[in-house]
Amino acid sequence: MHCLKRNSSPTANINTFTCSILPQVLQILTRVSESLGIPSIMDNRYESSESLRNKCAACYRQFNKMEHLVEHMRTSYHSVHEPMCGICKKHCRSFESLREHLIGPLPKVECERIFKERGCDLCLTILSSRNALYVHREKCQFSRGNNIGLTYRMANLGIQDDLKIDNNRAKVVSLACKMVGGGSDGSLDLCARVCLIDEYEKIIFHTYVKPNLPVTNYRYETTGMRPEFLRDALPLRQVQKKIQDYLCNGEPIWQIRSRGGKARILVGHGLDHDLKSLEVEDTAKYPSLMKTSKLSNSLKYLTKAYLGYDIQIGIQDPYEDCVATMRLYMRMRSLRHEVEDYPLASDPQNRNNFAAWRQSELEKMAPEKMLDISRSDYYCWCLDSSS
Repeated sequence: MHCLKRNSSPTANINTFTCSILPQVLQILTRVSESLGIPSIMDNRYESSESLRNKCAACYRQFNKMEHLVEHMRTSYHSVHEPMCGICKKHCRSFESLREHLIGPLPKVECERIFKERGCDLCLTILSSRNALYVHREKCQFSRGNNIGLTYRMANLGIQDDLKIDNNRAKVVSLACKMVGGGSDGSLDLCARVCLIDEYEKIIFHTYVKPNLPVTNYRYETTGMRPEFLRDALPLRQVQKKIQDYLCNGEPIWQIRSRGGKARILVGHGLDHDLKSLEVEDTAKYPSLMKTSKLSNSLKYLTKAYLGYDIQIGIQDPYEDCVATMRLYMRMRSLRHEVEDYPLASDPQNRNNFAAWRQSELEKMAPEKMLDISRSDYYCWCLDSSS
């Protein structure tokens, strides 16, 4: 009995060790096979016709049965608006997923090789040559700019606190706030400073705000605020009314439509949805900018990863956050996707695309055809450029 116990332990250790190194072994085998021109066991070119038939044309996931593929397409909402690899054309749910596909821990080997040669690490675009990449990178890389400190000093003088509906024709505006602390321990967030800019990064409104509750922690290390800054500041309700009237742009709030109309588009990061009826573009909740786990990224991370510079260093300025969110929005809006008459899965014309009563018909469709009728479950910001 003692011998059996002693002999079984090494076997268990070997099995555990084998499982832990299996992914690395498969990756090495794939690299060797590709370098020698030998078909790899993970190469899609050598799949059986049956597996190809049950393979998603968007994310390349394979299924044992066609009915499983249909259910996958019904719930995945693949569309032309998803981030897509410029090499193998694989669709990814977010740019973070695409980044992992290209340069993650276990990237697609051929895609990784080409991307390292002529891929932009900010927008993840594949260029035609290294020279084209160099030219593109100069335009794609943003800088923090030298006007942040000047904006901070000017804001301290109490300027630009007059917000009128007719003083700016901007269609898209970006909003950011800076918080001080309230409550017994100073952990309650109270809005004490607001900035509003247009799509050309020009300040429309920038003022201090007097909170409704007493301030117990000014958080000077990050806000730079002192008690005297808020002594003659505008009351919170007055600031809210000014901003709401400006965003409504002359339309009664109960008549505002989710898309179109005179109301302005509001861009921000982690916005409180007190103005839910307004058209709000939140970079914290935009699917293409979220983590693979579908959690939100911080604005600091998004700015570094997709714009190429650092923000929120030392004393923070809401103008800096406004500029970062506006640049992220404009970058996502500038993406060019195939034009569709009815781009959303929620459009009445698309509600029966994957209806249960069409199951038999859908199972006879080619994967490419199912992708053609699949639509997005979120509003892509590229649609704002055509509206």
